[in-house]
Amino acid sequence: MQFLDVAKIYIRAGDGGNGIVSFRREKFVEFGGPNGGDGGKGGNVIVECVANLNTLLDFRYQQHYKAKRGGNGSGANRTGAGGADIVLKVPPGTQIFDEDSDALIADLTAPGERIQLLTGGNGGFGNARFKSSTNQAPRHANPGQKGEEMFIWLRLKLIGDSGIIGLPNAGKSTFLATVSAAKPKIAGYPFTTLHPNLGVVRIDDVDFVLADIPGLIEGAHQGAGIGDRFLGHVERTAVLLHLVDATADDPVEAYNIVRGEVEAYGAGLTDKPEILALSKADAVPKDEMKEKARALKKAAGVQPLIVFAATGEGVPEVLRALAVEIEAMRAEAKGDPKREAAARPRGWNP
Repeated sequence: MQFLDVAKIYIRAGDGGNGIVSFRREKFVEFGGPNGGDGGKGGNVIVECVANLNTLLDFRYQQHYKAKRGGNGSGANRTGAGGADIVLKVPPGTQIFDEDSDALIADLTAPGERIQLLTGGNGGFGNARFKSSTNQAPRHANPGQKGEEMFIWLRLKLIGDSGIIGLPNAGKSTFLATVSAAKPKIAGYPFTTLHPNLGVVRIDDVDFVLADIPGLIEGAHQGAGIGDRFLGHVERTAVLLHLVDATADDPVEAYNIVRGEVEAYGAGLTDKPEILALSKADAVPKDEMKEKARALKKAAGVQPLIVFAATGEGVPEVLRALAVEIEAMRAEAKGDPKREAAARPRGWNP
């Protein structure tokens, strides 16, 4: 399935129906009079968060959304039918911005959340509304009010518990495929992932969602390569997994490039716990591996974990390290400090 995380659309609420001019004319009824009904209210524009979506792809093929117009009034003081609302369904993690992309209107993170963005126009008054002691037969009615309209931007930030970052070809997709049922593209030649992938991971009775985003390159925050826009998909995560390719000539440089791009992006990513791991360890001699791990520890200030994704060696240790931080975040969200303290063992240094 294709992936789309940004879309600009036009939305418009329904116009109100017109009131009408009508008079009561019945045989054997001595007194007639105005009986024109009011117009119906126009439909509203509503955005709803649903659980079974993970892309904004539908908004690529349709960019204009309009609610139904209210019905016109009729005789016998009958009000026109109200216009049907239009409901736009978006995946969890969708943010709604105004046309200039500088004002956040809503942030829908949980399935079932709804927000009414635009209100339909009120129906116009029929001539019965204007009857008075000095105007017994009014011959005018109001037209319906116009519905509100605007352009909005939809931006999707996937909701995962942890996110994988690293340079292209650092083994992120291989790791995700190893630990979950996700099926990202994996090949025997260098390439970069073009869109985020999600996988559900289970370790020691802890379930969490792991997000793999396209790799960063130097200058990504200035638009180089795919750029850093996919970093938005790990803004909501509890912990980052930084994979460094052990087959690289200089893993320290690779680590510093990604950290530099993360710091340039900001948005609180530098404050998140980070699990550092050397991937593709099975392709490097043991002595060389020890040297690179020692150099990376000196540069990062933490001991990197060693991962053999092809054989699965070292993978449980990485997942347990991620699970510790995720459990701590969940405990903190529930306001349970004791559980939070128990989640992070003494001396834990992510």
